[in-house]
Amino acid sequence: AIIKKNRAVKRNPRIILFSPRGRKFDQVIAKNLSKEKHLILICGRYEGIDERLSELLLAEELSIGDYILTGGELPAMVVTDAVTRLLKGALGNIESAEAESFEKNLLEHPHYTRPADFMGKKIPKVLLSGDHNKIAAWRKLESARITKIRRQDLLKGFKS
Repeated sequence: AIIKKNRAVKRNPRIILFSPRGRKFDQVIAKNLSKEKHLILICGRYEGIDERLSELLLAEELSIGDYILTGGELPAMVVTDAVTRLLKGALGNIESAEAESFEKNLLEHPHYTRPADFMGKKIPKVLLSGDHNKIAAWRKLESARITKIRRQDLLKGFKS
């Protein structure tokens, strides 16, 4: 936004102000912000910034959660990281971002590394089977199971 004679004129970059009274930041907002050409992130300290400046800038307010921090720097880092990883080339493989938690209103399935048996805990056999269809089905089922146990609120918007 350009400030001219005490009023905001033509809004070019999207201006974000971090505030507890803002909309709660989530993956949908991150995707939306990743499509913007320019973003300005405003980080107030303690009590924020002067209300008049917020109004003049036409800043939209975002919150990263229901708690209070001393400033907006950490929320700005959270938003920057969440948005940056959605930019083309940031992860190397776009499919990496498409299979993450919250993409289909589910938490992500468990991940395993080597060795196949670690201190008596084994990787599920299906993951060692090489059958990609069965592995995909297992991952989807596990995502739904974990989401039901830990974040039932996400299931309201579940897209199968």
